[in-house]
Parts: sequence; structure tokens; C-alpha cells
Amino acid sequence: MRVLFVERELSYEPQGIMSMSAVLKQAGHDVAIAVESLEDPVAYAAGSLPDIVGYSVMTGSQRAFLDLNLRIRQAIDPARSAAGKSPAFSAFGGPHPTFFPEMINEPGVDGICVGEGEGALLDLANALTRFSESSALSWGNGGPAAGVGHGRPREIGNWWFNVDGEIIRNPVRPLIHDYSALPQPDRALIYDKHPGLAGSRIKHFISSRGCPYNCTYCFNHAYYEIYKREKRGQQRSVDDVISEVNAVRARWPLEQAVFVDDLFIIHDDWLEEFAAKWPAQVGLPFFCNVRANMLVKNPRKVELLKRAGCQTVSMGIETANDRIRVDLLKRRMTCDDMIQTGRMVRAAGMHITATNILGLPTSTLEDDLDTMRLNAQARVSYAHAFLFQPYPGTELGQYAEDNDLLVGAFDDIGEVAWDHSILAFDADDCRQREHLQRLFAIGVEWPWLEPAIRRLIKLPHNRLVDGFYWWVHKLHKGFVIYRRVHPVKAGPKELFKSALHFMKIKS
Repeated sequence: MRVLFVERELSYEPQGIMSMSAVLKQAGHDVAIAVESLEDPVAYAAGSLPDIVGYSVMTGSQRAFLDLNLRIRQAIDPARSAAGKSPAFSAFGGPHPTFFPEMINEPGVDGICVGEGEGALLDLANALTRFSESSALSWGNGGPAAGVGHGRPREIGNWWFNVDGEIIRNPVRPLIHDYSALPQPDRALIYDKHPGLAGSRIKHFISSRGCPYNCTYCFNHAYYEIYKREKRGQQRSVDDVISEVNAVRARWPLEQAVFVDDLFIIHDDWLEEFAAKWPAQVGLPFFCNVRANMLVKNPRKVELLKRAGCQTVSMGIETANDRIRVDLLKRRMTCDDMIQTGRMVRAAGMHITATNILGLPTSTLEDDLDTMRLNAQARVSYAHAFLFQPYPGTELGQYAEDNDLLVGAFDDIGEVAWDHSILAFDADDCRQREHLQRLFAIGVEWPWLEPAIRRLIKLPHNRLVDGFYWWVHKLHKGFVIYRRVHPVKAGPKELFKSALHFMKIKS
């Protein structure tokens, strides 16, 4: 099969797509990617006539991907028919279809993948191959119901199919337990397409999947409702991670590894082994995600991270309000835990970033300003601030919906979590929180600016104010990230290219 992944932009390496591509290529399928920010994906698809068109969809981007899929299908299906081929199969996966599978009813959607995609997409591609060879074709919802109709297998784990209006819901297969058995992610797919990512000295990796905690705003608790009785936190072996990093370094520039695991420090024995092997076999600085109360309860984890060569860690602060943090977010830790963590990490010679959620249900503007002060007390090197988004499938998203706290529906959620809020706040309150998101890190960096920030966030939304705040936010973030969080050596030309790429990223 010819499989074409379609992305709207590439800010960083898409771990899921790279892993699925490696699995598909290992089985003999052809894989390509089209990126809308770099080329016309409709023209690319028309030139290659893929058998499967795949989309990885985050909530907020679903409408754009659905529209793009229809345009691609309109361009390629007549050409495929003229060439004696069946219409392409449109496959949607990622967080939005997983937690909002009703997406299967949208026009042009042939199948959605719920949960992990490696085995599911491979089985679909293999089924399509078999049935294309036998020419036993059936059609549904504007595309082939491959593997699910007229004598073909209807049971492909993780897939929901639309066959002539009939929705077929297959159960999920077990999670992959041995991630080290997967082929290494297909980075060439991304780097051959995007020279900026290929040339960057900072590259992203993943050493585990899953998280044992139940934060209500996060997808993990909802994910394990789908995968009941599954162990949380599947870990690759240290040797496998090191092998991948060294393979990447042998082919592309690399000076810092960014581990995008939800939580890097879950398993003590794994971290001990990593701290022993990474410095000797890799020796590169790295970035990872931690959890404050875990470090406070076990300070040795800080020592192990430092010994391994960690440059920067990131922790979730989210809110300074104890009631909201413990009762609503189910994050059972104290403000003092976060202050201690920040000071421990900084005392060890590492930097620390923090994530924060503004505009949480039942919160006030003063809560958000208190959170800004808490970040400063914790000596946070850079404070990321997001506006709460009620993502489908999450407990907190359902709470907001059940309590009539939303203005709009899922399609009104922004593609990025720092654009606007859809919670039913007073208009003035909502505007001030949206402005505070842009100025939050400034207030953490220089707490004495709080009186000025309080005045600035009262200004109205307009192109001048919004544009100025965006530039202040972007320039400050870029400077701090480059100097503290991910410091790498770069010449003027490379620095210019990196800055240009950063400015295009929507964050």
C-alpha cells in the first residue's frame, strides 16, 4: 500500500507518525508525508495517488483536517478510478478521534483509530493489500470499507469503520508492552521533508508512554478507561533509547535531547540505569518532565538526573489554588512541594520550567495571579501558561460541560491552548485572562512588574494590543528558551533559521 500522512505543520518531530511509518516500512509498505505549511498537500496527493490517507488529529484542528481530507479525496479519487484503482481510504487517528469517536460520522471519514496506531494501521494496510489483490471491493461513506465489508474481515482491533452508514465499532487490542521491539522511529520521513528540523541541534525523543496519575485535565485517565486493566507507563529499555539517540547523532546534528515522555522519572531502577549509562555512552544534555511531589519524596531522583547530565526539567504547577489543584484537578501536592522542587533543581545546577493553566473552571483572575507569584517563588526558569480547554474525554472537560460552564462546543476549541477561552466567564474577566497568558512569563521573570501587568491586561482586544502582546511573549520566550532551557551552540545563519522556525510555531 501507498500510505500518505498529511500534517498541517511540523513544529517538532511527530513521534506517533514516525513510529507508525517505521512499522509500515518494515512490512514493505510505501510511506510519505505531505505538510501543508511546506507544500500543497492536495497537489502532492494527486501526484502520488495514495491508497491510504492518514491524519493525526488534535482537538481544535479536526475541522481543518476534515475539510482538507474532502479536498484531497475530490482530487485523487477520480484519478484513481481512471487508473483502475479503488478510492483512497481516509484514516483518522490521534487524540481527537480516540476521545471523540463520533468523528466517524463525518463525511469522507472511512475509519478512525482509537488508541495506539502501530499495529492497527499495519493491519489495515495489510487488509487493504489483500483485498485490492482480490479486487473484492466495497465502498462506504465516499471511500472503501477495506477489511470490513462483503466477505472481508470486519474485526480489526482499534478501528471504527463507516460502511454504507453502518458504524462498526471494534474493541481495542492490548497495549504494546515491549516498545523496544518496535523498529526505531522513521526520522528520515520527517527530516527529508523539513530541513529545519533535520538541521536543528535539538531533537525530540520518547522513552515511555503513559502516566500513573489521574489529573482531570489530562488525557491519561481517559486513555486508561479505554485500556482497562492495562499497566500504566510502558517503558523502553535504556539500551534501546541510547541506541536511537546515537543513531540520530550519527546522521544528523544533535547537541541536546528533549524527552517528551509525560513523566520521565516513574521507575527508580530505570532511572538508576539511565544515570549510569547515558553519560558514558551518550554524554549529551537533555530535557525531561518531572512531578514535584515525587522529587520532594525522593530527592535522590534529582541527584540521578543531575548525574545523568540533565540540563532542564519541567513540572506542572497549573494553579496556586489548593482547592482547585487538589479537588478539581486531582493533583495531590502542595504549593510548598513545588517551591521545594524548584529550589532543589536550581540548587543542583539545572533549570526548571513549569506549565500553568489559566482560566480553570471555578477559578478567578486573582487565582491566576497567585499562580504567577508561585512560579516566581519556585524559581522557575521559564513559566509556560495555557488557557484551559475542555478537551473531550477528560474529566475536567466533562465537568465544565455538565455545569454549563462552556460557551460553544468542541469545534470552538482553539487549535492551540493559548489563543482564547470558551468558558463562560464575564467578558472583561475572560479578556484579562487571555492577555495575562501573554504576559504571565514576564510577571514570573520580574515580579515587580505585577502592578503594570494588572493595568495592561485591562486593555481591549484589538490588532495593536494583541499584536504587541504576542511579540512580547514570543521574543521573551525565544530568548529564555535559547539561553536557559535549550542552550546550544549555533552560528548566526543557523540561529536565524531557528528563530524563523520558532516564530512560525503557534505557541
